[in-house]
Amino acid sequence: MTDLVQRVRGRVRTLEEYGRGVVAAVSGGADSVALLHALIAARDPTSPFPVILAHLNHQLRDAESDADEGFTADLYQRLTSAGVPALTLRLGRIDVAAQARADSANLEATARRVRYRWLADAAREAGAHWVATGHTADDQAETVLHRLLRGTGLQGLRGIAVRRELEPGVGVVRPLLQTTRSDIIAYLAQLNQPFREDSTNRDPAYTRNRIRLELLPYLAERYNPAVATALARLAEQADEVYRDEEAAAVSLLSAAELPRAGTTLVFDRARLAAAPRRLTRAALRFTWAREGWPLDAMSYDAWDRLAGLVHGETAGGLDLPGPIHARLRGQVLQIGPVASGSDDNGKAK
Repeated sequence: MTDLVQRVRGRVRTLEEYGRGVVAAVSGGADSVALLHALIAARDPTSPFPVILAHLNHQLRDAESDADEGFTADLYQRLTSAGVPALTLRLGRIDVAAQARADSANLEATARRVRYRWLADAAREAGAHWVATGHTADDQAETVLHRLLRGTGLQGLRGIAVRRELEPGVGVVRPLLQTTRSDIIAYLAQLNQPFREDSTNRDPAYTRNRIRLELLPYLAERYNPAVATALARLAEQADEVYRDEEAAAVSLLSAAELPRAGTTLVFDRARLAAAPRRLTRAALRFTWAREGWPLDAMSYDAWDRLAGLVHGETAGGLDLPGPIHARLRGQVLQIGPVASGSDDNGKAK
């Protein structure tokens, strides 16, 4: 058993109820094909857990997308013909571009949302609780670098989560997140297993592609050959620190929050202000997530201005994306959506 397969086996065995089955998200690319083979090889031969080979055709690349689907179906046929047990195939087609237009949404974000929803449905239909994806250490490095270039904090440095809830009752796991792409290619070469290449992955119009094709190779050549592994390790360490901060922020939020007034949240300002500024920001981020307010619209500067209001650096109120308005009233902080027909201070027009 190779080191790659051992890592996959170790990760799968940490999953609750993995014996009910694991959905392998297979695009046809090297990473996902290696994931499929490793999942199959990681099973106990006497009682193999079911693997559901799932491929969604996003219909974004015309004949190339159809060829990926055909490759995946052929791969399934070859494996079953070779006697691989407890393997089933799930194929789907969704016009993602049409969905993005209908939603007036970003194409990439729509593709990701549609894909994960479809994979979660595939898991539920199979009675499985887990979807496995082929994200690697190189993907982690690209993610961390991308976020650093855009500007990120501790939460962003965590990169791609090893596992998380996808939808109620279904989680997503990345068993290859500590495996480099070079190890993936070597593993497939040992198996004499071909794979598909997505032509859009080489399009320099996308920042992430330039990071993968230009920046990471430059850093590996000029500074550190193991830069991908180093960045992946940084993400792990950031995640450990963030979990401690998360627990402290949740505790602070619980202690500082007072009964709400309608749609307005009310906090004991003194309790929030007594905490370190970073914990104040973290507690308020949890509030945004819980209320379903626009987290993506909040920049670091916006979070810090809100913390400044709590710590007495700003008087009066603060207008935030949403629109959300925050203001001090005596010893309490009030935060809530701006009502329709009100001005930015929540007063009737």
